[in-house]
Amino acid sequence: MSSLVRLMDWTETLPERMRTLQEVVERMFNETASNFTRLETFVPRVDIVEHDKAYEIHLAVPGMKKEDIKVELTEGRLTVSGERKFHKEEGGKKTYHRVETQYGLFMRSFILPEDVKTDAISAEYTDGILKLTLPKDEKKAQVARIEVK
Repeated sequence: MSSLVRLMDWTETLPERMRTLQEVVERMFNETASNFTRLETFVPRVDIVEHDKAYEIHLAVPGMKKEDIKVELTEGRLTVSGERKFHKEEGGKKTYHRVETQYGLFMRSFILPEDVKTDAISAEYTDGILKLTLPKDEKKAQVARIEVK
């Protein structure tokens, strides 16, 4: 599991947590739909799982189209970004009394462990969950034993 520790999330920083706290306080006092139609950011929740042959990253991004999600790998950093848009009908046919779901731009970045086979990473979006599969390179994962003389 030591390599899993390296699968770090660069977006969970103190300023990000403070911004999230600020959003909670703002929502407590301003729970109208108009507050959520402006461009905002949000942080999708993530689960990271390790199996014998792969790591999995699950991002909760419900209500999106797969075309609106971008996955990039640059210098050992996997970045998932996109935008979840608030679709408000024109003409006043709907009245939103409460909007608690998050909308806006998002980005999550992860530093990959050295044993990830980067050319075999796959992404699948089903039922609001983006599942990234990061296969392990068995050659890199092997431990070499060195005899002490």
